[in-house]
Amino acid sequence: MSRDIVISIDAMGGDTGPSAVVGGMVKSARKNNEIRYIVHGDEAVLRPLIEKRRELIDITEIRHADDVIPMTEKPSHAMRHGKNSSMWATLQTVEKGDAAAAVSCGNTGALMAISMLRLRKAPGVDRPAIAVLWPNKGGDAPHNIVLDVGADIKAEAKDLVQYAIMGAVYARQGLELARPKVGLLNVGTEDHKGRAALQEAARALEELAKDPEAKIEFVGFVEGSDMASEDVDVIVTDGFTGNVALKTAEGTAQQIRGFLREAMEHTIFSRIGALFALTSLRRLQKRLDPRRVNGGVFLGLNGAVVKSHGSADATGVSAAIKLAFRLAKSGFTESVTKRVAEHATKAQSESES
Repeated sequence: MSRDIVISIDAMGGDTGPSAVVGGMVKSARKNNEIRYIVHGDEAVLRPLIEKRRELIDITEIRHADDVIPMTEKPSHAMRHGKNSSMWATLQTVEKGDAAAAVSCGNTGALMAISMLRLRKAPGVDRPAIAVLWPNKGGDAPHNIVLDVGADIKAEAKDLVQYAIMGAVYARQGLELARPKVGLLNVGTEDHKGRAALQEAARALEELAKDPEAKIEFVGFVEGSDMASEDVDVIVTDGFTGNVALKTAEGTAQQIRGFLREAMEHTIFSRIGALFALTSLRRLQKRLDPRRVNGGVFLGLNGAVVKSHGSADATGVSAAIKLAFRLAKSGFTESVTKRVAEHATKAQSESES
């Protein structure tokens, strides 16, 4: 099978350096015979790393970039001074059509700002969103989708409705759910709770769900404890709340893994017991490993962009590349753009009538 899906990679962003990025590229190349890479960064650093890996030699093009955008740099500064950076070049490659999707472990704010500058917002989108996969308790798909988790800390009612539409498209194409169940994150499930924007968004989504072309089921308000529930597929919230929830979940997962390891190594008897339960423990560890669902998808842009965690190792980078590949192959960006534009046109027509 020809390797015709090209992924543009920012090899210099993130905390773990180019070696982790190249390691992730190798893992993905071994499992996927349809993928090619254009990798951006310091060629003097990247070429030796890539030439050591026979899996990458014939499927990777290196494009030199002089600069790196630090993790601490302000987005506004990155937009003004980042034109020679690996991140800028990665996104420009998607803009030009040389690659179908971009992956970066770099500065989230800078990545979103440059993405909006180079790829532009899709027609009808006011605020792009970042969506992440969230392990669930066993629903129709292995994960739920949560958005926004940090693209914009504010979200009015119309933004929440757009997030729901974009998240539903993601669920249909990424999780193969014909009619995703959408919920609004709130401080309670009662109809009267929540700020005015949530109330307004709930009413709009109730109406939207009645439209057969929308292909969504609105389940109403959900709480934080429902984010891993099988009763909802897409959880919609503002970027401030979503980012806090995401970071809290990541920290809790790491804490549980640490507690489990400590308990299993506490005494000789617990170590013996751990040997008997080794298979189950490995399954649990895999379930709690955030690297395996690494990758936030930027929704609402004219191009597919996946933000990998800044501290991702090769396994995490490979997961982000896999996600970018799936989005590129499914024509995800075009589907989101089409659905949002249709909704915007219909809303405009109804307001004028």
